[in-house]
Amino acid sequence: MYRLKFFKKEVKMVISIGNQLPNSKLKWFGETGIESINLDTFTRDKTVIIFGLPGAFTSTCHTQHVPSFIRTKPQFDLIGVDSIICISVNDPHVMRAWGEATGATSAGLIMLGDPLSEFTRSIGMDFDAPDVGFIGRSKRYSMLVKNNQVVLFNEEESRSQCQTSSGEELLDKMRK
Repeated sequence: MYRLKFFKKEVKMVISIGNQLPNSKLKWFGETGIESINLDTFTRDKTVIIFGLPGAFTSTCHTQHVPSFIRTKPQFDLIGVDSIICISVNDPHVMRAWGEATGATSAGLIMLGDPLSEFTRSIGMDFDAPDVGFIGRSKRYSMLVKNNQVVLFNEEESRSQCQTSSGEELLDKMRK
């Protein structure tokens, strides 16, 4: 976990370029039902994209963020990306239904739930917005990870926008 305590005040550290991903257990709806998987399974000795967002079926996540990675998946495949993983603070049933509803699953995106926000908190990307019912949710981000190490990291400034963290923006940065 990337947290430091100074004078009884907790300072949250956000994961950044060069950091290793924390070994985290996430949930997905696999062939035999709900399964716990280690994120390391998808990132060890591989080039992957991970993007996180506030929640399944929420407006910007549903109409902009996930579609941006569906649109760019063929280009990511061509440049050697092994997997594209969407992580949200939702349960695996919701992630499965959302993957089917958006076409993300049929496009080959991996939809993982972080139901207790453990991974999200461990990388410093959690936030609360009780006025809209979001507690322990994920800020919007995207990252390129090679062999479990963060190579590129894009954090969105506003949770209602998807520009900096979009598939197109990450692809553009990878090509530079």
